[in-house]
Amino acid sequence: MAKQALNMIYITQSRRIISNMAIEDCTQPMHGNSITASSNLFRRKGDSLPRSSDKTYSLASVARHSTPSDCWVIVRDKVYDVTAWVPQHPGGALIYVSAGKDCTQLFDSYHPLYARAVLQKFYIGNLARQAGEVAAVTYQQPPEEQQFYTVLRQRVERHFRKNEISHRASVDMYIKTALILTGLVASCYGTFFGFSNFWLSALSSVLLGVCMAEIGVSIQHDANHGAYSRNTVLEYVLGTTLDIIGASSFMWKQQHVVGHHTYTNVDGLDPDIRVKDPDVRRVSQHQPWQAYQAYQHIYLGVLYGLLGLKSVLLDDFQSISAGSIGPVSISNLTRQEKAIFWGGKLFWLAYFVVLPAVFSHHSWAALAALWLLSEAVAGWILAFMFQVAHVTPDVAFLQQKDGMLAHDWATAQVATTADFAHGSFFWTHFSGGLNYQVVHHLFPGVCHTHYPAIAPIVLDTCKEFNVPYKVYPSVSVQCLPFAS
Repeated sequence: MAKQALNMIYITQSRRIISNMAIEDCTQPMHGNSITASSNLFRRKGDSLPRSSDKTYSLASVARHSTPSDCWVIVRDKVYDVTAWVPQHPGGALIYVSAGKDCTQLFDSYHPLYARAVLQKFYIGNLARQAGEVAAVTYQQPPEEQQFYTVLRQRVERHFRKNEISHRASVDMYIKTALILTGLVASCYGTFFGFSNFWLSALSSVLLGVCMAEIGVSIQHDANHGAYSRNTVLEYVLGTTLDIIGASSFMWKQQHVVGHHTYTNVDGLDPDIRVKDPDVRRVSQHQPWQAYQAYQHIYLGVLYGLLGLKSVLLDDFQSISAGSIGPVSISNLTRQEKAIFWGGKLFWLAYFVVLPAVFSHHSWAALAALWLLSEAVAGWILAFMFQVAHVTPDVAFLQQKDGMLAHDWATAQVATTADFAHGSFFWTHFSGGLNYQVVHHLFPGVCHTHYPAIAPIVLDTCKEFNVPYKVYPSVSVQCLPFAS
């Protein structure tokens, strides 16, 4: 009991300090001795830092520890048992979104630099791949002092400390959330119950589709990236707004956070650009080609309208059944995640389908038109916002050679991504900051309302390190993913 109590004192004290340091709460200056002090909280008298271990683990053995109550992770081929830290993690449930797996890129992109020292308390050994166990892909790793990303993170962290602001949500974000959720409820009622005139209901249906898309690109996107609030309960709840509109927040985190952000535009690994052979679309020059794809700029404009409905009714269930999303294996759902998954589906079915079918005065034909119109608007907006940055002629589609990529992870994010309409208040808020997609990929744990302020830091650092940064001056035909 005494040992357990001492462990809880370590964790409680360290969380208090960590939540007030660096990017977590950028209101205090951080010095070298702050890093040492926070790290020392994690060790008992006589411990060394970092702890050394000759013990080795295979990928398969680490994968068995993949729940919140038994959570191991791999960072730079070192194995850490972070189970004791799960309840206190400032980022909430994100700590186990990639439990039992290699989360090197996720760890680096979500944590301030000092967290590398803090992590050492939980070190238990090294990764030793067994025969047949290979990394999905290995990024180049230049010396620390030459790393573009290290310098960039230092400058961005300094920005938040200097201005004494948190990197997470702002008043703007709270106002947006209230407006979007109010709009969702009002437009849903107006679409199915509020108007006897079909065309007024159709107009309301368009607004409903916009509000559903805005939940996708703004509220749930920031919340499920851990970029909404320092209150982890509030953040988790707002992340489930995606479940309210029928899709699964769990599956989104597995596909988008774990898969897409780790392997952005890497052929065969990024689940956002996965295709079958044959497929209706061809995203990159490395993928199989079919003659009919010469017309995809025409028919994909229609099919993308079904994107949201496909996710709600097909993709989520296929992923549950297969245990993967394309090449990305999914984590096991906890009881809470199962309840949210199935509860969200039933809630969406009840308010979006059953209640209108029973109580709406519209005919079945009119209801079908309203359902499809709202889903089409949401699908078109989501397809545009999430693909415009990665499926354009000027971005890179990466292929591995002998398991290696010619980029480190951070420069790969810049190479595979494009921004548009910098400085536009409308596009920053309508797109959920995805007009600053490069900034988002480099700092996914930062609320999108801060992107305009830190974009110049990213641009200047890219220029200094000769990292090409692509920015379209406005939304144009060349940005459309299905127009080329």
